[in-house]
Amino acid sequence: MLKKLKVIGGRLTDGEKPVRLFGMSTHGIAWYPEYVCEEVFRALHDEWKTNCVRIAVYTDEFRGYCNGGDKEHMKDLVENGVSIAEKLGMYVIVDWHVLRDCDPMRYADEAEEFFSDMSARFADRSNVLYEICNEPNGSGTWDRITEYSNRMIPVIRKNSPDAVIIVGTPNWSQDIHCALDRPLEYDNVMYSLHFYAATHKHAIRNRLERCAKAGLPVFINEFNLCEASGKGEIDYEESAAWFDVIERLGLSCICWCLSNHGDTCGVFAQNCTKLSHWEDDDLKESGRIVRDKFMDFAEEEKNK
Repeated sequence: MLKKLKVIGGRLTDGEKPVRLFGMSTHGIAWYPEYVCEEVFRALHDEWKTNCVRIAVYTDEFRGYCNGGDKEHMKDLVENGVSIAEKLGMYVIVDWHVLRDCDPMRYADEAEEFFSDMSARFADRSNVLYEICNEPNGSGTWDRITEYSNRMIPVIRKNSPDAVIIVGTPNWSQDIHCALDRPLEYDNVMYSLHFYAATHKHAIRNRLERCAKAGLPVFINEFNLCEASGKGEIDYEESAAWFDVIERLGLSCICWCLSNHGDTCGVFAQNCTKLSHWEDDDLKESGRIVRDKFMDFAEEEKNK
């Protein structure tokens, strides 16, 4: 059974020593449900050597949880994913994927119902982390995120008192300094930083280093090597600089995303429908680079 994780001294740990989670995020499971299955998760674990999967539940987009989506089907998909991951010895991030809604308070009632149900279902699971708001932006200020977090965290903690909770930060989860200046008053909380290497460069890395060195628990729970739009070319130099910081600071990181969408960020080639045993031709270049980097991470962790 996987150890329940704890945040100690600004680091994610197993209660004794630091732990680094790394793996893939699904795209929205309303549109790509096929990737939430044992075949995919086993391939990510056995072939790519990853130890974590992020399951993205979009909120306001078409067929999202709060915009005409099948709520019960999405919750059942999440539960199935958590069970598969537990069987394989993997952790899962349950992601309430705020994006177009900007301010997480917009659907706070729906979020409260979702996290109340999810945390009750997973009360005895040691492999679940909760991401309560993916990318607040626009009107999603730190004040509004704080208000939302102060409502949502007690809902989760009622059922899962020791769960690690990841909180998004303003400006599409880039302004982590807001959390450093005014952190939430809860234990076992981490703060999101997202980067897309061709857009987010040294200024964001400097911010990350300053916050991490000051003891802020940071989780890079979404990244890719292209532009923030998910499109465009890979920036190799900036990607290498980001990986250097991740390794030097021992940070957890999750790549966006499991899909064969035409955008650069979808790691599978558009004509790839395979759910395992992916060869180089089945992957976009971003997928090949990230796969190899995750395998390097796994080897490093094994040799510690």
